[in-house]
Amino acid sequence: MRDVDSILADASSFLVVDWPTRDVPDTLAGAGYEVVVHGGPGPEDYFAYEVAGSEIVERRVGRAPAHADVVYTFRPLAELPEIVATAQALGAGTVWVQSGLSAAGSKDPEGCWLPAEAAAGARALVEAAGLAYLDQPYIAGAVRARG
Repeated sequence: MRDVDSILADASSFLVVDWPTRDVPDTLAGAGYEVVVHGGPGPEDYFAYEVAGSEIVERRVGRAPAHADVVYTFRPLAELPEIVATAQALGAGTVWVQSGLSAAGSKDPEGCWLPAEAAAGARALVEAAGLAYLDQPYIAGAVRARG
């Protein structure tokens, strides 16, 4: 099992499949990662997040990237099989799942809690595909902690 620091150190590109707040793509782009967001249900709802001066801007790219090192998802676990297939197609090594729930089970944009059985099932699915699985910590917090 790879740890968060090594995954972030080795990564240069992310596909973000939905997000709780702009903190996720903005923090990733601000840290120097290439970031493409699949921000809608359509096959053309892809946007690059990039640094422009002192701001993070989004630019419609209209297609999935050719490659991503990490696929981050803020989608229901029922969609995980499709997300894993996308990660494999992009040559990703990691799928990073965020639930958006606090340990009390309430909605939290930085929340990463999953019931143990759900987390185990998600991990098994991702790892069976030959990918590393993360569901904690909050990705933007982990990136900021690296500096």
